[in-house]
Amino acid sequence: MFRVVTISLAAGIGMLQPIGALAEPIEPILVTATRTTQPLGDVLGSVEVISREELARLPAADVADALRLRAGIEIARTGGPGQQTSLFLRGTESNHVLVLVDGVRINPGTIGSAAVQNLTPSMIERIEIVKGPRSTLYGSDALGGVINVITRRDTAAGLNLAFGAGSFGTRTAGFSAGVAGERLEGSLAAYWLDSDGFPTRSGDRTDRGYRNLSVNGAVRASLDGLELGARAWHASGTSEYSDFFVTPIDQDFVNSTFAVDASGQPAEGWRTHLSVSHATDEIAQNQSRDFLRTRRWQADWQNDFTLGSHHAITAGVLLQTEVAQSDSFGLGFDETTDSRLAYLQDQAVFGRHRLLLAAGHTDHDAFGGHFTWNAEYGLALGAASSLWVAAGTAFRAPDATDRFGFGGTPDLEPESSRSYELGFRQHVGENHLFSLVAFRNEIDNLIQYVVTDYETFEGENRNVDRTRIDGLEATWQYTNGPWLARAGATLQDPQDLSAGTQLLRRARENFTLAVARQLGPHEVSIDLLAAGQRLDFGYPEPVPLDGYVLANLSARVALPRNWTLTARLENLLDEQYELARGYNTMDRSLFFSLRHDFR
Repeated sequence: MFRVVTISLAAGIGMLQPIGALAEPIEPILVTATRTTQPLGDVLGSVEVISREELARLPAADVADALRLRAGIEIARTGGPGQQTSLFLRGTESNHVLVLVDGVRINPGTIGSAAVQNLTPSMIERIEIVKGPRSTLYGSDALGGVINVITRRDTAAGLNLAFGAGSFGTRTAGFSAGVAGERLEGSLAAYWLDSDGFPTRSGDRTDRGYRNLSVNGAVRASLDGLELGARAWHASGTSEYSDFFVTPIDQDFVNSTFAVDASGQPAEGWRTHLSVSHATDEIAQNQSRDFLRTRRWQADWQNDFTLGSHHAITAGVLLQTEVAQSDSFGLGFDETTDSRLAYLQDQAVFGRHRLLLAAGHTDHDAFGGHFTWNAEYGLALGAASSLWVAAGTAFRAPDATDRFGFGGTPDLEPESSRSYELGFRQHVGENHLFSLVAFRNEIDNLIQYVVTDYETFEGENRNVDRTRIDGLEATWQYTNGPWLARAGATLQDPQDLSAGTQLLRRARENFTLAVARQLGPHEVSIDLLAAGQRLDFGYPEPVPLDGYVLANLSARVALPRNWTLTARLENLLDEQYELARGYNTMDRSLFFSLRHDFR
């Protein structure tokens, strides 16, 4: 039987990356926020990039553990390796975050949030985080924001091999290879993880393991001004867990994306890009015939126009066909859903002033037309400081499980949101960067499962709630030669206005700190996370979960003959805590990986 709980942790070991500079020599480039390439500092609104170098410090972590160390992002987990992972971005629901892999949507059309637990950090070049609504450019689901996982393209890296081991009987192995020519380049990587795991439920004594084989490849060619490309990511394996009755069961999973694209410049000032992609999300239960399956085709045609020196126009259409199938809890469905998004965006620069206006219209065959917009304004106060204000709307169409699965209600209304933010960014000298952001998210028609019979836990999905999340984010970054430090603080009030209570599994305060130091070719770092008290499901009232403090210590050592050793000590303080009531989290654990580069 499938778990209806959608919050959990997946833990794995990422392969080593080459040791690089702690501070990137040039400002990171971001694509996701506006669908155009921009330096991070030029983007209006709240955005962040997790670099390849930072991911290299996480040999025993998954993507969620990297994300939770950034301001405004929380996770929750229901056990050990390979379980579903839920992300809460600025207090919004886990299914309000749109997750992309190389621009391809991986959110399932059935139940829960995107399977980020199956994304291998060693295959990732960077992660782009956009906080705030982006339905205007991406359609449904992007109420809280967008997370775009960009996979690696090691076209000139030659060949490298990596092996790892650690606590919970964890074993890893992988390789990556690349070739590059004048007109053609390609890369291929594979990664294997096998972990015995630990008991998922409190009071359980049975370890529940996780196996994942991931493959990633890309090829790109240039031909007379036309750029052609293809890329693919595939992850498959088995996740074990214990059900509500603490019975050991397991399920197989498949997650994949494939895309082909072409881009060119038909005329001066006009660049066009066309991509066609396919995504799969599948879970098959091994103790029953239950399954969940999503197949999605998507065509994306984007056109960028440069109008003089002040305006950059982006216009395009996004067509999507999704097939969602399920047989779970004795209920089955087979639903095909089509949607069409047309979007238009203008980015203007006039001296110290920057302006972004965007509008989108989504035609959803089950829920009709939805108009969304974004408006952002930035003002340079000087060479070292800037101010911005942003507002926007978004919506989420109910998925097939909301309508036809357990507790499903066919006539649900889409969820809708309005968001506002005011931000300030200040450089102090060449080494310090401060930012302060105040935000508000308002969500109407929130879909919740309402229990009508507590003896049988029967109920139905309803549009019953209105939520409002007010918050304040502060970040600081310091870079100076071999030193890198980053701190973040989030204070928020995630309120269910209908019930007058705090939203479940979201804390009012979160604090993060990361400090890294290079010692010649070597590196040591520490990551700290402090989270406040949260509420979780309980009867008749929600149950409080205590706050907690986590510390992780990592080191990378350059060895002779192109070998590199990475080690990470997780939960250094051996904190005993819960992210979901009745579920275990990781004790103090040690993981390491050894890599060899053939040069």
